[in-house]
Amino acid sequence: MRLLKLIPDNTNFKFLKWRNIALWGSIAMIVASIALVAIRGLNFGVDFAGGLMIEVRFDQPAQLDDLRRTVSAAGAGEGSLQTFGDPNTVSIRMPLPEGDDAAVQKIVQTVQDTIRAEHADAQFRRVETVSGKVSAELIRDGALAIFFAMIGISIYIWFRFEWQFGVGALFALIHDVALTLGFFALTQLEFNLNIVAAILTIVGYSLNDTVVVYDRIRENLRKYRKMGIEEVLDLSVNETLSRTIVTSVAMVLALGTLVLFGGSVLFGFSIAMLLGIFIGTYSSIFIGAPILMWMGVGPHSFLPADASGPDARTKAQNEAQGQV
Repeated sequence: MRLLKLIPDNTNFKFLKWRNIALWGSIAMIVASIALVAIRGLNFGVDFAGGLMIEVRFDQPAQLDDLRRTVSAAGAGEGSLQTFGDPNTVSIRMPLPEGDDAAVQKIVQTVQDTIRAEHADAQFRRVETVSGKVSAELIRDGALAIFFAMIGISIYIWFRFEWQFGVGALFALIHDVALTLGFFALTQLEFNLNIVAAILTIVGYSLNDTVVVYDRIRENLRKYRKMGIEEVLDLSVNETLSRTIVTSVAMVLALGTLVLFGGSVLFGFSIAMLLGIFIGTYSSIFIGAPILMWMGVGPHSFLPADASGPDARTKAQNEAQGQV
């Protein structure tokens, strides 16, 4: 039985041909994402925003204006309403009342009774409460987790390969995280702890893909001393392309199933991961590899310790440029 091959063994796509377009396109998308986060902001869930959240589902699509008036009539304060996952499900966010847990439960019961009186088909699926102090700590801890993960990864790549590879990996990770945040700012999907977990997973996936490409680049730089750096990078990306595509397709199939059938609780996480697969694959090919070329990586970068003098490096550089 012949094995299925999505990518033939002798592929020779000229990825580096598009490096400048890819770089400036990525920079533009990063800037646009940062602008979106600054202007529109993220739609923080109760995990980060704090307060009281009640999720209610109806048999028919909810009329938000009518439901908003109903919630206001409960006397529990100004509520923020939005559909959650589908038109029949609504997320109601309210400020936490003063007092202990008994006061919170009283407000929840009042709101639920008021909604049931107007909407007999109302089904209350979950209630969440988070204090302002806890939410501020979660925002800080989530941001620090992403930051230190990216820095630690870059340091590892630096020692594993060369410092240029660490810079390339860091830029690729910044690209992936920025575009994910920009997507959530644009769509205003709820941003909660599940999304932070998704971003950290995206960072790990993108790094894994980038390391595979980097390892093949290093191997080929040692093997093909007289080949130009652009040809070496193209060769390396093509040699790892089959593995990249197969892994990505497998992930897309699994995540696509979660998006369609995973329910509203997993929807944000699944969408973030699905987007991250495409972004991470793109950055490994069009960001991680080309940036090495701009930073002067060549056969001289991996000379043995006993042949790393100035003359040896100059000779290796000349060979890479086809002068020897």
